[in-house]
Amino acid sequence: TRILAAAAAGFQAVEAAWLYDSDLQELQRVRKATGVEVVLINTPPGDIKAGDLGLGAVPGREAEFREGLDLSVKYARALDCKRIHLMAGRVPVDSDRATVAKEMEAVFVQNLKYAADILSKEGITGLIEPINTRITDPGYFLDSPHQASAILEKVGKPNMKLQMDIFHWQIMDGNLTQNIQKYIPVIGHVQIAQVPSRNEPDSAGELSYSYLFDTLENIGYQGYIGCEYKPQGSTDEGLGWIKEYWAHRKC
Repeated sequence: TRILAAAAAGFQAVEAAWLYDSDLQELQRVRKATGVEVVLINTPPGDIKAGDLGLGAVPGREAEFREGLDLSVKYARALDCKRIHLMAGRVPVDSDRATVAKEMEAVFVQNLKYAADILSKEGITGLIEPINTRITDPGYFLDSPHQASAILEKVGKPNMKLQMDIFHWQIMDGNLTQNIQKYIPVIGHVQIAQVPSRNEPDSAGELSYSYLFDTLENIGYQGYIGCEYKPQGSTDEGLGWIKEYWAHRKC
């Protein structure tokens, strides 16, 4: 239904976090019927009710991470999706972040190396995404572009990239122009939302998206930009900013 709605709204590509409760054959049928490309999915989150949000960096859950990776690869292959977000997960409850940070990083690096080899055989890029711990998720392990870049260096695999959600980057570090310029070589996907409301890019907030789009274009970014925001009204009503942006570009 959502793929159909995206196609009706004029989108040629979609991203989907967790689509594992959907029938895979039906997803294939809709994708082919609409011609809409599926460009990004996430690895399974684990047990959300128990507090999981990904397993990539969680000690003792390596076997579950690999099972989830296999499932995500199955869906990605069937949908011809070339990017998988490998979710890091949260610091275990009752654990001190500083105390477990080195162990969690080591687990994450090893899981990412394993995943990179699996994904490379499928022509798939693995992505890791910092999620801010100030507003959105205080327990998430991976929370800054600097931490993510350092982990990617330790992984050392060319098909492992950085997923830049500008909303999270602004909240954790700001300095967006310099960070985009610094990390563009390893950025494999971009997501957008206004700060701090997480609404449409043209809603009231801290960021000038016309400037940020120009920055990405001028620096040579050729990938997709995902609209990961909460519409203030209906989804369709909230898409007016895209039409205005392209109308302005054509002037």
